[in-house]
Amino acid sequence: MMPETVNGTLSACHWPGSVNQLAGFAWQAASARYLFGICVCSNKRRTRRRMTGLQYMSGFGNEHVSEDPRCPGALPEGQNNPQVCPYGLYAEQLSGSAFTCPRPTNKRSWLYRILPSVCHKPFKPLKEGHLTHDWDEVEPDPNQLRWKPFEIPKAPQNKLDFVSGLHTLCGAGEPRGRNGIAVHIFVCNTSMLDRCLYNSDGDFLIVPQQGKLLITTEFGKMLVEPNEICIIQQGMRFSVEVFGETRGYILEVYGAHFELPDLGPIGANGLANPRDFLVPVAWYEDRQVPGGYTVISKYQGKLFAAQQDFSPFNVVAWHGNYTPYKYHLEKFMVINSVAFDHADPSIFTVLTAKSTRPGVALADFVIFPPRWGVANNTFRPPYYHRNCMSEFMGLIKGHYEAKEEGFQPGGASLHSMMTPHGPDADCFEKASKAKLEPERVAEGTMAFMFESSLSLAVTKWGLQTSNRLDKNYYKCWEPLKSHFNPKCK
Repeated sequence: MMPETVNGTLSACHWPGSVNQLAGFAWQAASARYLFGICVCSNKRRTRRRMTGLQYMSGFGNEHVSEDPRCPGALPEGQNNPQVCPYGLYAEQLSGSAFTCPRPTNKRSWLYRILPSVCHKPFKPLKEGHLTHDWDEVEPDPNQLRWKPFEIPKAPQNKLDFVSGLHTLCGAGEPRGRNGIAVHIFVCNTSMLDRCLYNSDGDFLIVPQQGKLLITTEFGKMLVEPNEICIIQQGMRFSVEVFGETRGYILEVYGAHFELPDLGPIGANGLANPRDFLVPVAWYEDRQVPGGYTVISKYQGKLFAAQQDFSPFNVVAWHGNYTPYKYHLEKFMVINSVAFDHADPSIFTVLTAKSTRPGVALADFVIFPPRWGVANNTFRPPYYHRNCMSEFMGLIKGHYEAKEEGFQPGGASLHSMMTPHGPDADCFEKASKAKLEPERVAEGTMAFMFESSLSLAVTKWGLQTSNRLDKNYYKCWEPLKSHFNPKCK
């Protein structure tokens, strides 16, 4: 059996039979030189080699098995927790759901590690910076809000890694009640060195906008670039390496995991296909850190730090269905109107985190990818709208068709519950007079939306401290004029 190629790199295959009969991982060992044979390289070559040859397994929510090829047979056969694990490893279960959840929603993985994660000093409070879940620090603002691109500090003056660069923009709900969401902006210019983060409150959906992220997790490594997303689920430890000025968006959900949306009459195929989600393969480092390795926990909205003297990325093998994963947005199979009218944006849903009400999302992740517009006798841009949902939008690249000016990559907008919004005056006039021919829409563009059934409050940082709020946003609709003529139908 030969390995599958994913995005130009080798991906791990789901081998049948005993995990101890994986043909010696011959093909993985051949490519492992890219992952492990890096100690003789310069820093730049070392980084390039770390990112070359990263391997993935495909499938959303699958039961995966993975071993580091340096330790074949590390996974126990026929049981999860033997009296003595192969290679003297410790068995540790990571549960992402209650033990008694129905099988379709039961999430857990077994990790086989050099030392268990319990080996650390006590946690102590850590300054949160601009990370918050205090939704009452400023008065509510129902206005249409738009932000200019969020600034990335220059490294010599102000070094920020992924954790210290987290800024909460808006949110609702409460992590202790396990129901809610938060939207964060991350800006960073340096890598996390001998420190990692895990989120006790919920899942992170990470959308890089500028700069690559090399994310090391307990399950392996993922390279996540702009136009890709990754999900780090509750409790998973990870560290982020960056390669310059880096920026992006995060949707955090409390109390639910992301799922693929139901397709209904669309059928068995379409939108985000399960096979295109990629899961890292096992990778470990047996590294002592005499100066101390910092493990950061986001717990009840606060940050806490604990010290230990070894790397937490010491998982030699694992199996289960509770994993980090990534997805390339260009893989999305777009559904669109081919006759008339503008379909609702729910047809562009990539992932959903369901609420307790059927058909109502705690949060949806929606994209507006390049596609064909062919609808006849139709105003093709997004329609004017008042919504019982909150709509937060970001722009990864290009120009959003409803507002080609003002809404910039690295910026954002928020149209709150029942706040009217829609195309600006220039877009309306052009689209109303355009010759309706088949045309490419959003070519070279990728906009996205975090949509929630919760009423989102904006933080003080979002409204004031960031100094990126566009106070003239409302003016884009002022030139709209009445075309009403009671004598002309």
